[in-house]
This record gives sequence, C-alpha cells and structure tokens, in this order.
Amino acid sequence: MSPIELTREEIVAADPGHMMGDVLAQPDQLRDALWRAESVALPRGEMAGGLVVAGMGGSAVGGDLAAAVLGDRARRPVSTVRGYELDPWVGADTLVLCASYSGDTEETLACFEQAGAAGAPRVAITTGGQLGSAAREAGVPVIGVPAGFQPRAAVVYMTVAALECATACGAGPSLTSELEAAGALLGDLLPEWGPDAPADSEAKALATALAGTVPVVYGAGLTAAVARRWKTQVNENASAPAFASELPEADHNEVCGFEAHGPAAARLAAVFLDDPGLDQRLRRRIALTAELLEPQAAVVRRVEARGQTPAERVLSLVLLGDLVSVYMAVLTGVDPTPVPAIEDLKKRLG
Repeated sequence: MSPIELTREEIVAADPGHMMGDVLAQPDQLRDALWRAESVALPRGEMAGGLVVAGMGGSAVGGDLAAAVLGDRARRPVSTVRGYELDPWVGADTLVLCASYSGDTEETLACFEQAGAAGAPRVAITTGGQLGSAAREAGVPVIGVPAGFQPRAAVVYMTVAALECATACGAGPSLTSELEAAGALLGDLLPEWGPDAPADSEAKALATALAGTVPVVYGAGLTAAVARRWKTQVNENASAPAFASELPEADHNEVCGFEAHGPAAARLAAVFLDDPGLDQRLRRRIALTAELLEPQAAVVRRVEARGQTPAERVLSLVLLGDLVSVYMAVLTGVDPTPVPAIEDLKKRLG
C-alpha cells in the first residue's frame, strides 16, 4: 500500500463529511459572522463586570480567542466559564453570552438559567435547540449561526460574537475593521496552506511531522488561547491525543517531563506558537525552550503567527492549526468529521 499523499484528491477521498471545506470557508464565515452579530440588538452599556462567555468545547473557545484578540485593549474582564455554574459574583453588571452550537448543551443551559436568576443581561448564540427556544421565550437576543456542520467548525462565529458582545458591554473597543482585514488575510493564506499547496508547505509539512506523535502545543500571551484550539482540533479532527500548555509556566515544571525515558516519551512532540507582538522575554523563552527540548522530543517546531493586528495573528494561527489537524487525520486514515466518543458519552449522560 502506497503512503497517503496530501493531494486535493486524497484529502477529498478521506473527508466525506467535508471538514476541510468548513475550514477553507473561514474567510467567508468571518464576513457572515460580522453581519449576523451586527444584525442583533445586543444589550448595551458600560458594565463593570464585563463579559462572561458560557460554553463548552468548540462553542467556548470563541471566548478565549476573543480575550486574546482584545489583549491589553480590554477595558473590563472577558472570561470563559466551562461548566454548570457561573462565578458567584455574576450579576446585573455582567453580560453573559451563552454559546451552544446545538442549543442543547446541558452545562450552557444551566448557566443560561443562572444568569437569568442573577439578573444578568444575556445573549445566546446557537443554531436553535433548547437554548434558542428558552432565549426567545425570555426575550433574550439570539445570534443565529448556520446549521449543518460540527460545532468546532463554528469557531469564527463564536469568536466574532464574543468580540461584538465585549464591545456592547464596554469591555473592549469595536474591532469590525480589524476583523474585516483579518478575513482578507485568511483568504490570502489559503493558497499557501490549503489542499493545492505543495507537500513541503508549512501546514502539510507540520502535519506530516506530527502524525503518529503526541503533540504538546505551547502558547504564550496572545497564542495561549490558540494552543488550546490546536490541542482540541487534533483531538477531534485527527482522533489523536494532544495537549496544550503555556509559557512561562511550563518552564517551571513541564520541561522536566521531556526527560522521561521509554516509548511514551519518545512520541512527544513540542509545537511552539510564536507571535511577533509578544513580550521579548516570552519570545526568548520560546526560543530557549525549543532548543532545550530538541534533543528529547520526537519533533520540535516553532510556528509564527501571520499578520499585523492581533485579530490577524490569532485567526491566522487558528486557520493553520485547523488545517494541520485535518491533514493529520488524512495521513492516519481518520475521517475528520465524526466524534463517536463524544456522541457515545452524551448518550450515556442522557
């Protein structure tokens, strides 16, 4: 049997659920997401408690990415809650964005009810389900997202919604023009990283190097949230173990783990998500940590964000990681769309 090549034909054959198509649509999704969010009458006003995004999985990561894009431009807290309970201080001065692609995520539904009981202004982003029904019954604005794909493929919609809600509650400035420019950059990057790119292109070469390893994705500053996204995309798209970590904390403990001996340690790979806008002390740590792990890890790679603005740099890394995860799936013979383990767990819980 000949090895799989990452040609468009091989990718299409291995991807019957069209996950690659959803990833390649991110530039268009960005424009659509802005239109959808701006078409909704969001609760507005200076809210001292800032924004809380309540969600799980691919519906929650938009809150993390929005906070990363805002960075030091945030004027109020922007946080993400993954679970059944909001923080006890959430109240009338905090905007709560309840994010559930399906609308039936039980943790998010619990947070929606709690936010209402606490008197917090609420927004929902969903395709419908119980969340959509409950929000409309309560007069809560709903940002609709297109149905028909996996929740993790809605990352652009979730990120834009969180940024628009941050603007509405005074947690950050409007970033519409920055997001529009980011969409143009993503479109420019598709020929370089997409299915028609050569085998030695950055995305395909990285996927080839990581296939069969256990990637540990390191972020710092703006890229820490993106590292989480890379980790979960490898988990779900490639059906492979992966982990995310953050510098500088990992330099105080985790680097020792690569000194372990045996077959498990031999499969560990380290991927560092760098950003030209990072504090130079963090960039130096990335370089030195990569150098330290080089003799011990199966693979060490350093990836640099593209673009001039925080939105461009965050979303370019999201696009690259999504492509890498789908390529890894193709290389290992995995259909990148279904997530049977998650579906089985939901059935058992239900």
